[in-house]
Formats: sequence, C-alpha cells, structure tokens
Amino acid sequence: MSLIESENLPAPTRPLDSLDRRTVLVAGTLALLSGLAGCGTVRTTGSGSGASASAASLVADIRRANGLGQLSPDTQLERAALQQAGYMAGAGRMVHTTGWGKDFSSRVKGNGIEGAAAENIAEGRMDLTRLFDMWMHSPPHRRNLLDPRFTRFGLAYAGNGEKADWRYWALVLGK
Repeated sequence: MSLIESENLPAPTRPLDSLDRRTVLVAGTLALLSGLAGCGTVRTTGSGSGASASAASLVADIRRANGLGQLSPDTQLERAALQQAGYMAGAGRMVHTTGWGKDFSSRVKGNGIEGAAAENIAEGRMDLTRLFDMWMHSPPHRRNLLDPRFTRFGLAYAGNGEKADWRYWALVLGK
C-alpha cells in the first residue's frame, strides 16, 4: 500500500534576513538529518547524485508528453525535499506539516525559495516509475507536475529503518 499527498501554495516573496531564526533552524535540521543518516537510523538521498538526478529523464518525458518544457534538478529544492522526507521518516508518517509547526509555505520561505512552489509527498514501497505513475494518476499531483510556471525540481526520499524497503518521498517544484 502506498499513500500520496499534494500541496501547492504560493511562496512568500519577503527577503530573508542574512541569519534569521528560520535559517538557524533549517541548518540545525539538516545537521540533525546528516547525523541520523550517518548512524544508519535514517537513509537519505541528497543532492548531486541523488534522487533528483535519477528522476530527471523521467520527469522530462512526463512534461514533454504533455507539451511542456523540462524541469531542471535543483539542489536548493532537493534540500527542501530532503528536509521533508527526513522529517516524515523520523515521524513514521506522511504529512505536509512538520512536528515543529511548519507548514509547506513556511518551510519554502525558510529554505530561501521564492515565488510559486508546490510539494508532492508519498510513502511506500516503490521505485521512481511507480512513484511518478501514482502522482500522474492523482489530479492534485498531476496538476503540480504539469504546472507550466515551474522550471526546477528537487526530489528526495528517506527510510526510517523499521521497514527496509519503505520510503518517504518528497518532491518540491519551483520557478
């Protein structure tokens, strides 16, 4: 069984202070996730050779088949996706709002992402093909993937160690 959710909110455009509280919290969260990944409690795929790069041709095919330009993998969006996937894995549940009371909009702002953004999440035993197939057969997820405003994406997943092949997925799309 697999579950999926979608969220699409306009991102605030307020400039961030150079070192505000959100920045410190995001940095701390990423450090915590890195530490957990190192001890084997949470397995994650980060930027570079991560899930975004692996999914780039699949995402390009989906967009091309629907008359849209391709999306470029983006490390900033992948970090935001990894943050969400790690939170869900640590909590053992799929949800857009983290335990720290941050909703999608505040996480986008906290990661320095400006303009329109959207997030798809999922959990379950699946590879990339099945993941994107599920999202394309769900109207809100499909709408996010085919939104012509978006030019970049970040995809990440995390496992929580309790179920070896169970993953918590997060896709963040942006301009």
